[in-house]
Amino acid sequence: MNVLSCFDGSSCGQLALQRSGITFDGKGSTYYASEIDKYAIQVTQANFPNTIQLGDITQLDEHEISYWGIDLMMGGSPCQGFSFAGHQLNFDDPRSKLFFEFIRLRDAIKPKYILLENVRMSKQSQDVISEYMGFEPQALNSSKLSAQNRYRLYWWGKLQADGTYKQ
Repeated sequence: MNVLSCFDGSSCGQLALQRSGITFDGKGSTYYASEIDKYAIQVTQANFPNTIQLGDITQLDEHEISYWGIDLMMGGSPCQGFSFAGHQLNFDDPRSKLFFEFIRLRDAIKPKYILLENVRMSKQSQDVISEYMGFEPQALNSSKLSAQNRYRLYWWGKLQADGTYKQ
Protein backbone atom coordinates (compact mmCIF):
# COMPACT_ATOMS: atom_id res chain seq x y z
CA MET A 1 0.00 0.00 0.00
CA ASN A 2 1.28 3.46 -0.91
CA VAL A 3 0.08 6.36 1.22
CA LEU A 4 0.38 10.11 0.78
CA SER A 5 -0.21 11.94 4.04
CA CYS A 6 -0.72 15.67 3.62
CA PHE A 7 -0.18 17.91 6.66
CA ASP A 8 1.35 14.81 8.24
CA GLY A 9 2.33 16.29 11.61
CA SER A 10 4.09 13.63 13.66
CA SER A 11 2.59 10.84 11.53
CA CYS A 12 -0.32 9.81 13.76
CA GLY A 13 -2.04 8.51 10.62
CA GLN A 14 0.88 6.17 10.06
CA LEU A 15 0.61 5.03 13.67
CA ALA A 16 -3.09 4.22 13.17
CA LEU A 17 -2.29 2.27 10.00
CA GLN A 18 0.48 0.40 11.81
CA ARG A 19 -1.93 -0.54 14.59
CA SER A 20 -4.23 -1.89 11.86
CA GLY A 21 -1.45 -4.16 10.64
CA ILE A 22 -0.24 -2.01 7.74
CA THR A 23 3.49 -1.30 7.70
CA PHE A 24 5.72 0.53 5.29
CA ASP A 25 9.04 -0.93 4.25
CA GLY A 26 9.71 1.18 1.14
CA LYS A 27 9.68 -2.01 -0.96
CA GLY A 28 6.20 -2.13 -2.38
CA SER A 29 4.61 -0.20 0.47
CA THR A 30 5.64 3.40 0.96
CA TYR A 31 4.49 6.21 3.24
CA TYR A 32 5.02 9.66 1.76
CA ALA A 33 4.59 12.62 4.09
CA SER A 34 4.07 16.27 3.28
CA GLU A 35 4.98 18.33 6.34
CA ILE A 36 6.87 21.57 6.98
CA ASP A 37 7.31 21.60 10.78
CA LYS A 38 10.87 20.47 11.47
CA TYR A 39 10.05 19.12 14.94
CA ALA A 40 7.11 17.06 13.67
CA ILE A 41 9.38 15.68 10.93
CA GLN A 42 12.01 14.74 13.53
CA VAL A 43 9.41 12.85 15.58
CA THR A 44 8.15 11.05 12.48
CA GLN A 45 11.62 10.04 11.34
CA ALA A 46 12.55 8.82 14.83
CA ASN A 47 9.45 6.61 14.98
CA PHE A 48 9.07 5.73 11.30
CA PRO A 49 12.46 5.97 9.60
CA ASN A 50 11.15 4.60 6.27
CA THR A 51 8.91 7.67 5.81
CA ILE A 52 9.73 9.66 2.70
CA GLN A 53 9.45 13.35 3.52
CA LEU A 54 8.23 15.52 0.63
CA GLY A 55 8.12 18.95 2.25
CA ASP A 56 5.71 21.80 1.54
CA ILE A 57 2.43 20.69 -0.05
CA THR A 58 2.35 23.82 -2.23
CA GLN A 59 5.62 22.72 -3.86
CA LEU A 60 4.64 19.14 -4.67
CA ASP A 61 4.55 18.15 -8.32
CA GLU A 62 1.22 16.40 -8.80
CA HIS A 63 2.32 15.00 -12.17
CA GLU A 64 5.31 13.21 -10.64
CA ILE A 65 3.28 11.89 -7.70
CA SER A 66 0.57 10.59 -10.03
CA TYR A 67 3.04 7.87 -11.15
CA TRP A 68 3.63 6.57 -7.60
CA GLY A 69 0.41 4.55 -7.40
CA ILE A 70 -1.03 6.15 -4.28
CA ASP A 71 -3.68 3.93 -2.70
CA LEU A 72 -4.65 6.21 0.19
CA MET A 73 -4.37 9.97 0.41
CA MET A 74 -5.13 11.44 3.80
CA GLY A 75 -4.70 14.61 5.74
CA GLY A 76 -6.02 17.11 8.20
CA SER A 77 -5.62 20.51 6.60
CA PRO A 78 -4.88 23.40 9.00
CA CYS A 79 -7.91 24.11 11.16
CA GLN A 80 -7.14 27.47 12.76
CA GLY A 81 -9.31 29.43 10.31
CA PHE A 82 -12.25 27.07 10.74
CA SER A 83 -12.16 26.50 14.48
CA PHE A 84 -14.83 28.06 16.66
CA ALA A 85 -12.03 28.63 19.20
CA GLY A 86 -10.29 31.03 16.80
CA HIS A 87 -11.24 34.11 14.81
CA GLN A 88 -13.33 32.04 12.38
CA LEU A 89 -11.76 33.57 9.30
CA ASN A 90 -12.66 30.40 7.40
CA PHE A 91 -11.23 30.56 3.86
CA ASP A 92 -9.99 34.11 4.47
CA ASP A 93 -7.28 32.53 6.61
CA PRO A 94 -4.39 31.55 4.29
CA ARG A 95 -3.87 28.30 6.22
CA SER A 96 -7.44 27.23 5.46
CA LYS A 97 -6.79 27.68 1.76
CA LEU A 98 -4.26 24.84 1.96
CA PHE A 99 -7.29 22.53 1.74
CA PHE A 100 -7.34 23.37 -1.98
CA GLU A 101 -3.79 21.96 -2.29
CA PHE A 102 -5.19 18.67 -0.99
CA ILE A 103 -7.83 18.82 -3.73
CA ARG A 104 -5.26 19.73 -6.40
CA LEU A 105 -3.23 16.66 -5.55
CA ARG A 106 -6.24 14.38 -5.17
CA ASP A 107 -7.57 15.35 -8.59
CA ALA A 108 -4.23 14.65 -10.28
CA ILE A 109 -3.26 11.53 -8.34
CA LYS A 110 -6.67 9.82 -8.20
CA PRO A 111 -5.89 7.67 -5.14
CA LYS A 112 -8.19 4.71 -4.49
CA TYR A 113 -9.22 6.13 -1.11
CA ILE A 114 -9.23 9.56 0.50
CA LEU A 115 -9.57 10.66 4.11
CA LEU A 116 -9.79 14.26 5.26
CA GLU A 117 -10.18 15.32 8.88
CA ASN A 118 -10.95 18.71 10.35
CA VAL A 119 -12.67 20.47 13.24
CA ARG A 120 -16.33 21.32 13.51
CA MET A 121 -16.79 24.52 11.57
CA SER A 122 -19.39 26.86 10.16
CA LYS A 123 -21.98 25.21 7.94
CA GLN A 124 -20.85 27.43 5.08
CA SER A 125 -17.22 26.23 5.26
CA GLN A 126 -18.30 22.63 5.76
CA ASP A 127 -20.48 22.88 2.66
CA VAL A 128 -17.57 24.22 0.57
CA ILE A 129 -15.32 21.35 1.65
CA SER A 130 -18.10 18.81 1.10
CA GLU A 131 -18.72 20.14 -2.39
CA TYR A 132 -15.06 19.67 -3.32
CA MET A 133 -14.84 16.29 -1.61
CA GLY A 134 -18.03 15.08 -3.31
CA PHE A 135 -19.85 13.97 -0.17
CA GLU A 136 -20.75 15.00 3.37
CA PRO A 137 -18.55 14.31 6.39
CA GLN A 138 -19.18 12.03 9.31
CA ALA A 139 -18.93 13.68 12.76
CA LEU A 140 -17.09 11.77 15.45
CA ASN A 141 -16.18 12.68 19.00
CA SER A 142 -12.54 11.81 19.55
CA SER A 143 -13.39 10.64 23.08
CA LYS A 144 -14.48 7.36 21.49
CA LEU A 145 -10.88 6.72 20.43
CA SER A 146 -8.68 8.88 22.68
CA ALA A 147 -8.57 10.88 25.90
CA GLN A 148 -9.68 14.01 24.05
CA ASN A 149 -13.28 15.18 24.06
CA ARG A 150 -13.22 16.86 20.67
CA TYR A 151 -15.62 16.57 17.77
CA ARG A 152 -14.07 16.16 14.37
CA LEU A 153 -15.40 15.90 10.84
CA TYR A 154 -14.20 13.04 8.63
CA TRP A 155 -14.67 12.89 4.88
CA TRP A 156 -13.89 9.31 3.79
CA GLY A 157 -14.34 8.27 0.19
CA LYS A 158 -13.56 5.68 -2.43
CA LEU A 159 -12.74 6.40 -6.07
CA GLN A 160 -15.60 5.46 -8.38
CA ALA A 161 -15.38 4.30 -12.00
CA ASP A 162 -16.54 7.73 -13.17
CA GLY A 163 -13.58 9.43 -11.42
CA THR A 164 -15.57 10.87 -8.52
CA TYR A 165 -15.39 9.96 -4.86
CA LYS A 166 -18.26 8.57 -2.80
CA GLN A 167 -18.52 7.50 0.80
